[in-house]
Amino acid sequence: MTPGTEQRDAIARFRELLRIPTVSMAVDGGEAPDDTAFVAFRDALARLYPAAHRTLELETIAGHSLLYRWRGADAERPLVLMAHQDVVPVVPAEWTHPPFAAELVGTGEDEEIHARGAVDDKGALVAILEAVESLIVAGATPARDVYLAFGHNEEVAGDGARDIATALRDRGIRPSLVLDEGGAVVEGVLPAVAVPTAMIGVAERGVMTVHLTARELGGHASTPPRDPATARLARAVLRLHRRPFPTRLVAPVRAMFETVAPHTRGPLRRVFANIGVSGRLLVKVFPRLGPELNALVRTTAVVTELSGATGANVLATSARASVNVRLLPGDTAASAVARIRSVVRDPLVEVEVAAASDPSPVSPWSGPAWDRLAAATASALGSEIVATPYIQLGASDSRWFTEISDHVYRFTPFHLTRGEREALHSHDERIRVASWLRGIEFYRDLLRAS
Repeated sequence: MTPGTEQRDAIARFRELLRIPTVSMAVDGGEAPDDTAFVAFRDALARLYPAAHRTLELETIAGHSLLYRWRGADAERPLVLMAHQDVVPVVPAEWTHPPFAAELVGTGEDEEIHARGAVDDKGALVAILEAVESLIVAGATPARDVYLAFGHNEEVAGDGARDIATALRDRGIRPSLVLDEGGAVVEGVLPAVAVPTAMIGVAERGVMTVHLTARELGGHASTPPRDPATARLARAVLRLHRRPFPTRLVAPVRAMFETVAPHTRGPLRRVFANIGVSGRLLVKVFPRLGPELNALVRTTAVVTELSGATGANVLATSARASVNVRLLPGDTAASAVARIRSVVRDPLVEVEVAAASDPSPVSPWSGPAWDRLAAATASALGSEIVATPYIQLGASDSRWFTEISDHVYRFTPFHLTRGEREALHSHDERIRVASWLRGIEFYRDLLRAS
């Protein structure tokens, strides 16, 4: 695919916006970034997409979150397209190419844009605006209202998208379809599946932070007690690691395997087709096949931070581990913390919930809203791609919108390689140009159907 002049112009706009470092969190405990980058980003959007900014009504919410309204022929049951402006921090020395230079690398189908935010999530945000701008220039008006909801602090679970959802709720708005970032078009994720799959999130796991804390009197490290706080904490962490949450097959995951069964090679074709019978065995095998499959069939808990004494020769008066818990639908924060306490089984180790949100409701994988997504996927991304329901493994801003819509989905319309997926929140984040351009077509087709 060789981009034409219009596509090259779109790529240039994308690269300009990627160069604006809209980081929403501090690096290594330093000071949080100021809001200068978000002001620059908003100003750049207005300059680069003049037709959209003349036609759509823009409202700023929670400081820097942006809510656009494109009035259609009917205000009832609108479409909401979501993305977020903010990105996670970088360690420039780890990157092959400067993280905010948006350099073009390679040629032809292999041409890539390297930049923080290329996939997460400016790729979607800019593709949405490219689709809207081109339709307005062509004289299009949507059949129903369209809202563009661009939060500014998704990466820190901030108030931007939450306040947008609250504003829409207070206005009595009930969207017929909400689409946010999520699964992508992938290959090789599901074993023996012979076609690319569009992994459309119909729900997302809940997220919880739990602190395990052991305490003691402290003192000099030259005279340690028999059972110091650090040892008690270490035992608790090891117990939690050795006794993961049990595996189980939730309805959207069962539907995912039933959907891909006709496209599966070898004996797994029959196994997936009869998942109701084979599911109990499969969920025991999946954790051995990689972290993504493991996360689809169980609530996960992993220690992410450890803290102890203030010096190398000082006994810790308090030793703490932070545990990141991702809740599979059917589990709750209350049930998860009860299980963690039973696994730790040490009354001298405190188990405290620092923050928690339960799994989202499950949206249907049939009906008009689902059919619109599947149709846009086939027409813009490829008729060979199979759209399948999926449990979103991470949290997104869309969780705030489940209160105002029964049809909330999580799908980023880009064909991503394993390497591109693994670079999210890591160094060398990148996206292939051809994949990004096809994403614009997806949003354009979805908007035409609205």
